[in-house]
Amino acid sequence: MLRLRVLVPVLAVALLAATGVTAAASAEPPEPVVRTDKGAVRGVAHDGFRTFQGIPYAAPPVGRLRWRAPAPAASWTGVRDATEPGSQCAQLAPAYGGETTYDEDCLFLNVVAPERPGKRKLPVMVWFHGGGNTTGSSTGYDASKLAVDGDVVVVTVNYRLGAIGWLAHAGLDGAYESGSYGLLDQQAALRWVQRNIAAFGGNRGNVTVFGESAGSIDTCAQIASPAAAGLFHKAIPQSGSCAAGARSDAGAEAEGQRLAAAVGCGDAADVAACLRATPVKELIEAFGAAGLNAGPVVGDPRVLPRTYPDAIDSGRFNRVPVMHGSTLDEMRLYVGLEYPLPITAEQYEQVVRRTYGSAAEAVLELYPASAYDEPRHALAAIRTDSAGGLSTCSHQDAFAKLEAAGVPVFAYQFADRGAPPLIDMPGYDEGAEHATELTFLFPGLLGELDEPQQELSDTMVGYWTSFAHHGRPAAPGAPRWPAFRDSADVLQLAPGASGIRPVDTAAASHCAVWAGVVG
Repeated sequence: MLRLRVLVPVLAVALLAATGVTAAASAEPPEPVVRTDKGAVRGVAHDGFRTFQGIPYAAPPVGRLRWRAPAPAASWTGVRDATEPGSQCAQLAPAYGGETTYDEDCLFLNVVAPERPGKRKLPVMVWFHGGGNTTGSSTGYDASKLAVDGDVVVVTVNYRLGAIGWLAHAGLDGAYESGSYGLLDQQAALRWVQRNIAAFGGNRGNVTVFGESAGSIDTCAQIASPAAAGLFHKAIPQSGSCAAGARSDAGAEAEGQRLAAAVGCGDAADVAACLRATPVKELIEAFGAAGLNAGPVVGDPRVLPRTYPDAIDSGRFNRVPVMHGSTLDEMRLYVGLEYPLPITAEQYEQVVRRTYGSAAEAVLELYPASAYDEPRHALAAIRTDSAGGLSTCSHQDAFAKLEAAGVPVFAYQFADRGAPPLIDMPGYDEGAEHATELTFLFPGLLGELDEPQQELSDTMVGYWTSFAHHGRPAAPGAPRWPAFRDSADVLQLAPGASGIRPVDTAAASHCAVWAGVVG
């Protein structure tokens, strides 16, 4: 049985960890109160920082507002309690740990801000969580280290997921943004930041968006979205390439029709009314059972007129400095889930031959099973180097496109093979699998760190937050991070004396060869 690491809250203790709360001091500081444009909120004061949770940034997207652009939140009188997180958006429990919920009233955000004197407004970092755009939550990410050590204000955001956030269907009346409601939620949260973050000590003119996995892809979509212009000033996509494709409007529409048919609305006279009357439980279960995709849809000229690489190539994107990267062993996670038991070298070869046909001999020569601890690692290396938006070569392509477009680019590869894994699979070495960098930014997320890893965490927090401050990553006593000019300018992030250094990821991942095989 898999021993699951927690990425989203699954226990009460994880909910507490979202605020970074430690044992209360004997003399507790007064509860902080901040006034937003909709009313006052009361948070919690900790040692060196303040937290405010469950702040509504848009109206509940329920009833007639389901599958419409986010509407303004209602105002309130008095002081709203902001000491507990709001509901996560409707989702089925993910494989990495979590719970199934059916709540659509979920458009909440959390703020973590340093407690410090002075009038200077601080940089703001807005976090979009991962989870395939079908799972996850803003809660569970302890942003206190980023806030305190990095002297920044951090905002973490819920956004609509799965069938509720990413359904495309022509029958949805008044929905020019059909298929990208989660993207529009994120933009509504960024507009909330523009209106309100000064009250929390943040600088609305210095906002960095960052996200991992699906949150990275969504960050790339915001870079490409005309509707996000001016809402942020820097971007950090983590493990989701800005050179990856996006859902086409035709493909998303076809999937939307499949979902409508699955819940009995395919032939309805008023498809929109039928879908809005369908219980959310039925929608998200049908969406999961059908294996439908979630994520931004290309096609609407006001939201996402072109794919991320096309936007960058054309120069029609939000031109901001970008810090972009992935992990050394991204696909070990997915190979381990697909093959929970070891495979033989012969089985590995069969998989490669089925997948790559006439190119299989060349692939097997580059990735012989004998060169790896076990054949599953060889298969994971192939997929990490070449397969889709998580691949090293796709990230390398994104670095090059952004640099050619004339924006500052800083590239990284997280390479700590001893990092706590997202999913702990007994008998399988997960290495630096997908999402393992997160616990170095959000302490305790996946597990505890040893002393060298803690030093790496300190350095990474310095790099990430200095980029938010000045648009160039730097950390005290740490190696210089070169601006990306060619494939050798990718900064490896690993513990130890030589763990942080430039590496040539394109060469190590055989990207020139893969361009001919899958390009």
